Amino acid sequence: MKITRVETFAVPPRWLFCRIETDDGLVGWGEPVVEGRADTVRTAVHELADQFLTGADPSRIEDLWQVMTKGSFYRGGPVLSSAVAGIDQALWDIAGKALGAPVHRLLGGPVRERARAYCWVGGDEPAAVRDQVAAQVEAGFTAVKMNASGRMSRLPTVSELNDVAARAEAAREVLGPERDFAIDFHGRFSTAGAVRAAGVLEPYAPMFVEEPVLPEYTHLIGQVTGSTALPVATGERLYSRTDVLPALRAGIAVLQPDLSHAGGISECRRIAALAETFDVAVAPHCPLGPLALAASLQLAFCTPNFLIQEQSIGIHYNADAELLDYVADRSVFRFDEGHLLRPTALGLGVEIDEKAVRDADGSAKSWHNPLWRYGDGAFAEW
Repeated sequence: MKITRVETFAVPPRWLFCRIETDDGLVGWGEPVVEGRADTVRTAVHELADQFLTGADPSRIEDLWQVMTKGSFYRGGPVLSSAVAGIDQALWDIAGKALGAPVHRLLGGPVRERARAYCWVGGDEPAAVRDQVAAQVEAGFTAVKMNASGRMSRLPTVSELNDVAARAEAAREVLGPERDFAIDFHGRFSTAGAVRAAGVLEPYAPMFVEEPVLPEYTHLIGQVTGSTALPVATGERLYSRTDVLPALRAGIAVLQPDLSHAGGISECRRIAALAETFDVAVAPHCPLGPLALAASLQLAFCTPNFLIQEQSIGIHYNADAELLDYVADRSVFRFDEGHLLRPTALGLGVEIDEKAVRDADGSAKSWHNPLWRYGDGAFAEW
C-alpha cells in the first residue's frame, strides 16, 4: 500500500481538512490547522507531502512522524506540529480502516464506554452566564466552560476582579454542587494577576482554571499552582512532550493537548502517558471541527487519565458553518446525558461528507483573532 495523493480543504468557519488516498482506494482524513493561519499550515502540509509522503507506506505511522518532525534542521512550532498532527490523524484513520478497527483498539483498547464532554458559554455578563448555563443544563450537560474576563489590566483592578467573581458566582448558582464549570484565563492575565484572580474564584470551586499564564511564561506557572487550591490547567499552546514537561513539574492538575496542534494522535498519546506519571488528568483541547473531535475521542477512550472532552458543536463563533455540516452520519456525535459514546466505526470513527467538504473548499472567510489594545494604545492580550 502506497500514498498516492494528499489534498487539503479550507472550509468555514476556519478549519483545514486533509485527505490522504492510497493506491488500493483507502482514504484517511485529518484536521491540520492553526486558527488564523490555515493557509500557512496548508502550505506546510503539501511541503511535507512532497518530501515524505507521496509514494510512502501509510502504515509506517511512527517512522513518518519521526521524519516529518525531525527530518529538517529547523523543527517544531505550531505550524509544523499542526501540519504533522492532521497528517498523523489521517494515517491513523487509514490504519484503522485497513485493519478493521477503531483507532482506540489499535492503541490498547477502550478503558471506558462514554466520555464526559463540556460546552462553551459566553461568560461576558453575569445575567447572560445564568441564561446560557441554564440552557446547557437543560440540554443535559454536566459541565460548561467560560472565559474569566474580557481585556484584563496588567494588574487587575478591584472592579475587574469583582467581575471575574460575579461570572463564577452566576455559573455556580445555576449549576449547584453537582455540576461543574471551568474558567478560562486565556492567557489574558499577568502571572501576578492570575494569582489574584484565582484567589477570588476559590469560593466558587471551578473544576479548573485554564491557561492562567501565557505559554512563554510556563516557567512561572508554578507561582499560580502554589498559590491556590484550585486545579490549574494548561496545554493548548504547548506542542510536544518537551513543551509540557515544565508545566507538569510545576504542579498543574489538568493537561490540555490539542490533537490538531500537538503532533496528532501519536504525540498526544505520549503526552497523556507522560502526564499520567505526574498524576495529571488529560482534557483534550478541541474548539475545532469533526476530525479534530473524532481524533480526540479516539485518545479519550484508550487513555486512563482522561478527564473531560471539549467540543464545539453549537459554539457561538461557528457562524458560517457547523461541525455537523461535514459529517455524513451525525449520530457518532450524539450526546447522552452530557457524554459522547464510544465510537465503533473503523479508523477515526467518523464518515466525512466529501461532497460537502469539496463544495465548501475555498469559501471560508479569512479569520484572525481580534487585536486588543489598552486605553493608552498599547497591545493587550486577547
